[in-house]
Amino acid sequence: MFLGWAPMQRDRQPEVMDQPGLDPVAHEQALQGLRRINAISRCVPGLFRHIETLARESSSAQLSVLELACGGGDTAIELAALARRHDVGVSIHACDLNPEAVRIARRNVARSESDVDVFVADALDPAGSEQFDVVYCTLFVHHLDPPDVVRLLTGMAARARRLVLVDDLIRSRLGYSLAWMGTRLLSRSWVVHHDGPLSVQAAFTPTEILQLASQAGLRAPLLEQTWPERFLLSWRPR
Repeated sequence: MFLGWAPMQRDRQPEVMDQPGLDPVAHEQALQGLRRINAISRCVPGLFRHIETLARESSSAQLSVLELACGGGDTAIELAALARRHDVGVSIHACDLNPEAVRIARRNVARSESDVDVFVADALDPAGSEQFDVVYCTLFVHHLDPPDVVRLLTGMAARARRLVLVDDLIRSRLGYSLAWMGTRLLSRSWVVHHDGPLSVQAAFTPTEILQLASQAGLRAPLLEQTWPERFLLSWRPR
């Protein structure tokens, strides 16, 4: 499964991006680095492929899409742009618990002349939240302990009328090496250099994430392993 590398023991340590009071300049520089890393990983085309398929199957003129833990909003903005280029009708909303991340995301939305709606909300507290056709998150699951992953997936399933998507890192020695090198090649942010390898150590293996999805009540989810050492889990309510 991991090209001959044995999986590492999961080790979730505090990441700088998770700490309150991070200097806004350092925060923004880190988000810029993550933007470049996500572009290389091509996670947005992977997400869009599933959303486009759903849209082609649907009689609705527009699908409502929600991103949880959106950070600087780059994924939502790129997804909206890709949908426009392919003439796929979507209304995209994005939320994050961190008000500073939401401020940066709203500025990025304005700069890109996008129509993504960004707001403050806790991804782990879906109580009273409206439903969307699609609910997704990317690079968020590895920040959580297993009980909170189950809580997150349960909430996503409750909020998604038609599709849940989860994109994240795979924990492996190869992934750790790629993260260590890639963060230094693609970003000058000390936060990214520090947090990138820690993220891989905190990530789950495909087997583990499928077990957590089962505990959350997601029956028969699909899991794709994508480059470089990432997974994309998709699930549709039956």
